[in-house]
This record gives sequence, structure tokens and C-alpha cells, in this order.
Amino acid sequence: MKQIIVTGCNGQLGRAVNQVLADHKEYQLINTDVAELDITDIEQVMKLARESKPYAIINCAAHTNVNGCEKDEEAAFRINAIGARNLSIASQEMGAKLFQISTDYVFSGNTDQPYREFDAPDPMSAYGRTKLQGEIYVKEFCRRYFILRTAWLYGDGNNFVKTMLRLSETSDHVQVVNDQYGTPTYAMELAKAIACLLPTENYGVFHATCEGSCSWAEFAKEIFRLAGKPTVVEEVTTAAYNEKFPGQADRPACSILDNYMLTLTTDFRFASWQTAIAEYMKTL
Repeated sequence: MKQIIVTGCNGQLGRAVNQVLADHKEYQLINTDVAELDITDIEQVMKLARESKPYAIINCAAHTNVNGCEKDEEAAFRINAIGARNLSIASQEMGAKLFQISTDYVFSGNTDQPYREFDAPDPMSAYGRTKLQGEIYVKEFCRRYFILRTAWLYGDGNNFVKTMLRLSETSDHVQVVNDQYGTPTYAMELAKAIACLLPTENYGVFHATCEGSCSWAEFAKEIFRLAGKPTVVEEVTTAAYNEKFPGQADRPACSILDNYMLTLTTDFRFASWQTAIAEYMKTL
């Protein structure tokens, strides 16, 4: 049976990976979170890798609090960059495949066209910078890697969808920005993409989001529509939102990703963001 180390197993993607791979009897998952494995500690990482001799490592661990990363970039760097580096070194020594999850925030968002995998990154936040350095370390230290850039992820855990539903319980109106565009992506869809690539040698960088795009305000409206909530979405600009809630990290205005390489090299297709959020809402 092929051993697979999953880091960040209690996060939204980690849980989705467990659910999707449960149907694949050839894999045995070694689930770890910060209590079991500190990915910033190279000795811990190497010890686990040498003991388990993994077929693959799926790195679902990350510092994803964008504002938190801005306040303490060093802490974010340790998890998002050094952690990825350590897992890369272990993967290379063991001949294991490495899945590194990255983000649309490696791009500036100063465009009106979807980004493809070979477009030049230009992060504008600490989160984006540390995740990009993680990508760089993976390419430097590991040969058998899959870097999957995703966006606006939601699943079993705290996320934008649950925040909107919680706010709808106490407010008739919710302010949501209308000038940031991207693609809401269901963690289960991303886990299915990982499962598709896992047995292959189709290595490289992939954009991995649901299909289509919307603004945060449009996403919120669809959430309330599906939930049958009368809550009104009050659309505001990023500038107006930041003025009301100061201390926000810079976020890309348009970080839509084109799943170009997945489309060209695999038969896997993501669901549309509308189909995916409808499926997710059924689970709540």
C-alpha cells in the first residue's frame, strides 16, 4: 500500500483530500497537523519521511490569514516557505511526489485577463510573497512536484461562505467588496484534481480553480440566494471597505486563474463555481 503524508489534515483541503482518497484503496494516509508534525522543523520532517517512506506528500498546511501574514511576515515565511522547502528536501531524498498548494495571490491582479501558469508572478502582499517563495523552494529542492495554485477556497471549516451566513443571522444588510474578482473554489473539487494527478508523472505548475469568475459581492449574493436568505448585499469598493476597516492587506483586484495546463494535459475538469457552491450548500 502506498503511504501518503498529508500535512494540515484538519484544514479545509486536508479534510477534503481525506474524503476523496478514502475511495482509493491503494493509498494509506498518514495524517498530520501542527500537533503531530512541525513542517518548519527539518529534523521532524526528515524523521517522518524516513520512517514512512512515502509515495507522496500532500502539503495542505499553510498560513492563510492574509492580514495576519502582513502583521508577522516572518511567521508566515516559516510556514509557507520554509515548510515547503523542508517537505521538498524530504520528497527528493525519498523519491516521493510532492503536492504544494499555492495561491492566486502570487499575482498582482493588475490585469483584466485570466492568469496562465507561465505568467510572471508579482505578489503584492506578505501572504503572496511567502507562498511564491514556497513555490521557488519546491522547484529548487524537489524534482517530482505538482504546484497547484488555487483561489478563494472553501470547504469543511471556517470560510467566507460561513461568515456570510453567520452575518445574515444578525443583519439585514452586509457590506461586500465589488471590485475584487476571482473564482470561489470548493475544496472537494481541488481534492479531486489532486487525486487525478496523484498516480501520474505529469509534473509542473497548474492553476486549479473552479470554472468561471465573480466578485466577492456576486459570490455573497449567490450564497444568500441558495440559502433562501433575504439579506441584502451592499456593494462597496475596496477603498471604501478599507477606510471603514483599516489595516487590511493589499489584495489583487483581478486574480482569475485559467486552468490552462490541466485542460491541455489531463481529462480533469473543474465544476463551475456556481455548481460547486450549490453542492457545498447541500452539506451545511
